[in-house]
Amino acid sequence: MYRWAKWSAIGLVLCTLAAAQARASVGFQPVSSDELKMTSEPLAPGAPAIILYRQVDRDDNIHTPHEDNYLRIKILTEEGRKYADMEIPFYKGSEEIVAVRARTIRPDGSVADFDGKVFEKQLVKGKFSGTTVKYLAKTFTLSDVQVGSVIEYSFTRDFHEHLLYDSHWVLSDELFTKKAVFSLKPFNDSFYEAFSLRWSWNTLPTGSSPPQEGPDHIVRMETSNIPAFETEEYMPPADELKSRVDFIYERGVVEQDEKRYWKAEGKKWNGWLEEYVDKRKAMQQAVSQIVSPSDSPEVKLRKIYDRVQQIRNTSYEIRRTEQEQKREKEKWEENVEDVWKRGYGTAIQLTWLFVGLSRAAGFETYGCWVSDRGKYLFSPASRQTSKLNDNVALVKLNGKELYLDPGIPFAPFGMLTWSESGATGLRLDKDGGDWIVTPMPEASESKIARVGKLDLSETGDLEGKITVTYTGLEALSARWEELNTDEVDRKKFLEDSLKEQIPVAAEAVLTNKPDWTSSEMPLVAEFDLKVPGWAAGAGRRTMVPAAIFTSVEKGLFEHTKRVHPVCFIHPYIKEEDVTIALPAGWRVSGVPASREQNTKAILYDLKVEQGPGTVRLTRKLTVLVTVIEPKYYAALRNFFEGVRNGDGEQVVLEPGEIHATR
Repeated sequence: MYRWAKWSAIGLVLCTLAAAQARASVGFQPVSSDELKMTSEPLAPGAPAIILYRQVDRDDNIHTPHEDNYLRIKILTEEGRKYADMEIPFYKGSEEIVAVRARTIRPDGSVADFDGKVFEKQLVKGKFSGTTVKYLAKTFTLSDVQVGSVIEYSFTRDFHEHLLYDSHWVLSDELFTKKAVFSLKPFNDSFYEAFSLRWSWNTLPTGSSPPQEGPDHIVRMETSNIPAFETEEYMPPADELKSRVDFIYERGVVEQDEKRYWKAEGKKWNGWLEEYVDKRKAMQQAVSQIVSPSDSPEVKLRKIYDRVQQIRNTSYEIRRTEQEQKREKEKWEENVEDVWKRGYGTAIQLTWLFVGLSRAAGFETYGCWVSDRGKYLFSPASRQTSKLNDNVALVKLNGKELYLDPGIPFAPFGMLTWSESGATGLRLDKDGGDWIVTPMPEASESKIARVGKLDLSETGDLEGKITVTYTGLEALSARWEELNTDEVDRKKFLEDSLKEQIPVAAEAVLTNKPDWTSSEMPLVAEFDLKVPGWAAGAGRRTMVPAAIFTSVEKGLFEHTKRVHPVCFIHPYIKEEDVTIALPAGWRVSGVPASREQNTKAILYDLKVEQGPGTVRLTRKLTVLVTVIEPKYYAALRNFFEGVRNGDGEQVVLEPGEIHATR
C-alpha cells in the first residue's frame, strides 16, 4: 500500500473479519477500609480526588483486538465530586466503547450501582484523508457521590478487526495516580505477514522500570505515584508531554541504529514517491496547458501552484460519491497521471501532483514528509514514522528554497499552514533523504488589523464602523475553519470573533461579503459595531478605556508558576487603529502616556492622541516567537501584566456645560 494516507489511530490493513463482540472488561476489585477512611494524599496535597488504582490490559489478537480499562477514584473534596460525571473519548469508525460498568462505594461501605444509562456526545468532527472523522465520548453519571466516596468503573475499547493499531499507554492523568498496572498481548499470527513490535517511553514516573516482555510474550509494567498532569494555557500538545509508553508495529526485521533506520525508511518512501510521480510525458503535456513559454520561472511555478489548488480536493469535502469512495478503498496502484485525468484527489495526492508538474516544468523539486506541530513534538530518535504525517513540496527557485503545500485549501503561495511551519521533516531523495526544518513566517505576514471610526454618545455608548482585515496564516485559518459552512455560519463566525475581542457585551453586524475563496487576498470583514455603556461616569468626568479589543490578553499568563513551555502557534501581529468622535462640546482633559514594551520575543505599543473633537486609539501587539521556555515565564508574565496595565489606562473626558454626565 502506498503511504499516501494521513494517519490518525493508524492501522495496517490486514483483512476483513467478523464484527466485534462485546466482552466483559476488568472486574471490580475489593475496596479496603483504609481507602474508605482516606481523607488526603500526602504526595498530592490539596488534590480534589486521586486515582487509587488503574489497570489497562490490551490484546492485539487479529480476531478480537480490544483493550480493557478499570479505574478506582477516591473523592477527597467537594470539588472532587465532579468526577462522578464520566467521559470516555473514542474515534467513531475505528473503535467502540462497550461493556461499561460502574458503581459508587459510599464512605460507610454501602454500594450504589450505576443504572447503565450511557450517552454519546460529539467532541470534535473534522476531515481526515477525505473522510469525516468523529471524535466522540461515551458519558454517564454515577449516583450518590459524596466526599469520602470511592467510585470505580470499567469498560472495553473494541477495535475493528481488519486493522492492527499502534498502542499507547498514557500514564499521566489530570489526577494523581497511586498505582497503575499495564499489559499488552502483542499481535502474533503466523498466517499473516510478520510484524516486529518495539516500544519507547517518555518521562516515566520516578522509580518506575520500563516495560518488560515476559516468557509468555506479554509486555507488562507496574508503576506508582504518578504525579497529576498540569494543563496550562498555550502549551505544546499535551499527550506529547505526558508520561507515556508507545508501542509500534513494523513489518519484518527493523533496523535498530537510528541513522540507518531513517536512511532505510527514506529510501523506501522515496521509491514510492518516484513511482507515483514518474509520469513525465503526461506531466509535460499538462504543464503546456498551464504555463506559457515566455513566463518567468516564478510565474510558471505560481501558475502550476494555482492550478493544483483549483483541482477538487476530496480531503476537505463533507460528502463524496459512492464511486469515489470505492475508488479510494480499492485503487491504491495509481499515479499523478490518474489524479490529473480524473480531476480530483486527496490533499496528499494533490501535493504529489504538484511535485510531478513542477519537475516537468524544469524545477528541482523534492517531496518531504513533515511532522504536524499541532499534534507532535517529533524527534528522529523515537523512530516513529507515523509522526511524519504531512507532506509538502520543496522547490528550488532562483537559488532559494520554497516550501509549498497546494493540497491545503487557501494556503498562500510560499506559505505553509501553521502546523507545517517550523516543523521537522524528512526531505526525500534516492540516498535516503535529509532532515529539514520548514521555515516559519514572519509576524508581519500574519496579521489581524482592526480599523474603525466610532461615535461616543452622551450616555456612554460607542457606535460606528469597524473593518477587520486578516492576512497570511490568520486569513488561512479563518477560511479553513469555515470551509464547509454556509453564508449564515460564516457571518456568525466573523461577528462572534469580533465580539469576543471586546471585554464587555457588544453588538456586531457584518455588512459586506468577504472573499472566502482566495488563497492570496486578505479576508476583509466590515461591521456595524455598538458597545453599550463603554464610557463610565466619575463625577463631572467620563472615563473611556485606552484600548478596545483586549479580551484575549485580559487574563493571560496570570499564574505565578509555569511547568510547560509557552507555545504560540505562529508569530503574528494584532493591530488596532480606532478614532472616536466625541459628543458636541465635550473635551479631552487627560490622556495616558504612550506605552512601549519591547523584548526579543514580544512587542507592545499603545498610544492615545487627541484631535478636534476626537480621540485616536492605536494599539499593536507583536509576537515574534513560537516557544518560550518555563525559565523565561516570569519575564513573560511581567510583560503581559504591563500589557494589561496599558490596556486599563483611561482617557478622561469632560462633557460640555449643557450636557449631563452619566
